[in-house]
Amino acid sequence: MTHEGTIRPVRPGDEAAVARIIRAVMPEFGADGPGFALHDPEVDHMYEAYQRPGAAYFVLEADGEVVGGGGIAPLDGGDAGTCELRKMYFLPRARGRGWGARLLTLCLAEARALGYARCYLETCTGMDAAIRLYGKMGFHPICSALGATGHGGCDRFYVLALRSPT
Repeated sequence: MTHEGTIRPVRPGDEAAVARIIRAVMPEFGADGPGFALHDPEVDHMYEAYQRPGAAYFVLEADGEVVGGGGIAPLDGGDAGTCELRKMYFLPRARGRGWGARLLTLCLAEARALGYARCYLETCTGMDAAIRLYGKMGFHPICSALGATGHGGCDRFYVLALRSPT
């Protein structure tokens, strides 16, 4: 794999590759039982799921293959000013190259452009590299889940203010 990758909006032809990535990566971290995003109905329909207002999903393509992705969408059961960072996963060969920071930066820029005030995310103990990245990007841990994501298996919750309070 080259060191170059392209981040672009998800397309209909990407759905099977994105679903494979999610289904391969989550079990790697023990996140494959009930209460994890792996079981969300949208996993097989990522293009369609992110065509709704306030949502965007991007994929990382390297050497002609989709090797990662991530997006934002309104927080289910949350207030209108909060989006959720959703389904950001990379195959092992795509990790440690700075692509996670690039993709997260793009997602946060999109969230700001869409008018969100906050970005929320939930993850699991053991996803250490991701947790370090969230901290470097300014996310702060919070004590409990927000919204109604259905991801009861997650045990780490973070929020980032996207604009300064006025």
